[in-house]
Amino acid sequence: MAVLGAGKSGLAASELLLSRGARVTLWDERPVAELATEALAARGVSVRGGTALARVDLGRPDLVVVSPGVPLRLAPIAGARESGVPIWGEVELAARFLPSGALLLGVTGTNGKSTTTALLGALCQAGGLDPFVGGNLGTPLSRAVLEPPRPAYVLELSSYQLEGMDTVRLHGATVLNLTPDHLDRYDGMEDYAAAKARIFRNQEPADVAVVNADDAWTMPMLDGARGRRFGFTLRPGPVPPSARLDLAEPTSDASFRLGSSGVQLRVASRALRGAHNLGNAMAASMLAFHAAGVSPGALQAGLDGFPGLAHRLESIRTLDGVEWVNDSKATNIDAVLTALAAFPPGQRLWLIAGGKGKGAPYRPLVEASVGKVAGLLTVGQDAPLLEAEFSPVLPVHACETLDRAVARARTLARPGDVVLLSPACASFDQFRNFEHRGDTFRALVESLT
Repeated sequence: MAVLGAGKSGLAASELLLSRGARVTLWDERPVAELATEALAARGVSVRGGTALARVDLGRPDLVVVSPGVPLRLAPIAGARESGVPIWGEVELAARFLPSGALLLGVTGTNGKSTTTALLGALCQAGGLDPFVGGNLGTPLSRAVLEPPRPAYVLELSSYQLEGMDTVRLHGATVLNLTPDHLDRYDGMEDYAAAKARIFRNQEPADVAVVNADDAWTMPMLDGARGRRFGFTLRPGPVPPSARLDLAEPTSDASFRLGSSGVQLRVASRALRGAHNLGNAMAASMLAFHAAGVSPGALQAGLDGFPGLAHRLESIRTLDGVEWVNDSKATNIDAVLTALAAFPPGQRLWLIAGGKGKGAPYRPLVEASVGKVAGLLTVGQDAPLLEAEFSPVLPVHACETLDRAVARARTLARPGDVVLLSPACASFDQFRNFEHRGDTFRALVESLT
């Protein structure tokens, strides 16, 4: 068996194959010395590194398992397929070893996948299902197969993972939205949308398919879906009869109704603030209610108790009436625009932004900040560019580093204010990754007195 890619998915797939008695060759482009493969090599895995995967000679393996980051169009993979060798993604491999009768739920989309997957897992947990939650979020499914069986598996699925899934049946699945992304791998938006639509391809009539009724890309994905058709909208209005869609819709800024079921739910958790998270909550609740059978009472308990995900509008603490929020995952302009929109009109914000920029203009961020952001605290490499854009409109405090920004915000913010780290930039100028940046911010805030 050949496994391509020695990231977390490839390592987990190799372990699963080993547990089933297979002989495994694990390939990666990085030198072997840089791979975390010592334990696998000690168990007999042949580890090959240092050669571009587009040029490796796979020989004649019985199976090729492809990690999500490896394009299926590479010549060695295409050649193996032409020779009749099965080509599976890591999720396809793992799903074949899931316990019979297990419930399988999937979440995809360009934005909001991780939050919605975690929330769906929390709703299923509140309903007594004790699910595994992972996939693209956290733990690969292959790792879960090596553990005691669960009654339900909740998976975040990227477009790359969906490409490698041929037979996996998801009893409940949703596509949250579709915006331009990964277009270096796809031949345009149509190709990208086709990869996402694969989430519905093996569903049966009793299964549940949920789409964003406000998204022109996701609605057509139901055309080929055989499951029961559901949607969610933030813009309630008449639904064409031809859509045959049971629609969840808001009843206020913080509550919604689950379509024809009449179930009413509220969203009060700070972890789910903002219209985008209201949509995520509707999608997760639709799946939990219709596909997993979670009761309305358990749904509400799960929504109320959801702690959120780290680095995504994460409320760290409230000190002297000032809330400190970690949105380190916001590494581009669009993400910060979403974060700003999550706070109600009249909420005064102090925005900490900066880092390694991505070349996008900051003007849309300036426009969205007027009337909401009291001042900008800049850090990192792109601080001068941010100051140039913001200073004609809003006060700018050049802080250079995150510790100085936190200290300065402590002196500026007043009771009722929010200090928001939402950088609009990558972190690599001063941190290992956005998690390291967010963890540093959390530690600084927690140390404030």
